[in-house]
Amino acid sequence: MPSAPALTVLMPVFNERATLEELLARVLAAPATGEVLIVDDASSDGTRELLRERVEGRDPRVRVIYLERNGGKGAAIRAGLPHVRGEWVVIQDGDLEYDPADYAALLARAREGAPVVYGTRFHAGLPPSMAWPNRAVNVLLAAMVRALYGAPLTDEATCYKLFRSEWLQAVPLRCRRFEFCPEVTAKALRSGLPIVEVPIRYAARSHAEGKKIRWTDGVSAIWTLLRYRFWSPPSALRSISTSTMAKPVKRPAASPNAT
Repeated sequence: MPSAPALTVLMPVFNERATLEELLARVLAAPATGEVLIVDDASSDGTRELLRERVEGRDPRVRVIYLERNGGKGAAIRAGLPHVRGEWVVIQDGDLEYDPADYAALLARAREGAPVVYGTRFHAGLPPSMAWPNRAVNVLLAAMVRALYGAPLTDEATCYKLFRSEWLQAVPLRCRRFEFCPEVTAKALRSGLPIVEVPIRYAARSHAEGKKIRWTDGVSAIWTLLRYRFWSPPSALRSISTSTMAKPVKRPAASPNAT
């Protein structure tokens, strides 16, 4: 039986036919990639057909889970987590905004002992390609994390978040859409886990090119950070953090729903 991979790339996708093949080639070319777990969130643009016809069975590192109803990014991540086999897991969007070559830097920090590693897009200032409303919300969310949680974070809403798989599998997540980011950030920090940041590359896409986040997601993110700071007790999260960081990662068997 082959050994479990070090890093699982968990990729929730919804209507990403235009970018998915190129992205997957980049992900598989990254030396740090151990396995790729794609969760199709009931795509309707041909993404599902592309996965079945041109992705499944082409590389043994790739598995695909198909959801029958669209639930959002957070729901797709939650659906994929029980099937993660790697010791660590990193989140990857289905577009080309982020560079999978940066996995190596994130994984290196995790192997040095960092329990949670985020890729920051703002190490050299705000990305010039990012639209000003997105810039404003990103700056606000990072400032809220610093003020509410006392963590020196520069990029709360980054896609590239790397965790010990067993910790993320054990945390009770409730997210449906993009509130995955503030929820998991809040719960990591309230668990007592420091978040380490490493610089990454970033090339923003526009809504015309397929960007799906809306202004309402910014409002939801703000509320999520407030909610888990003031109305969510941290005791249960701390017990999860202590137990999972002390044990080797569990490796669940493949599900019949994953190919």
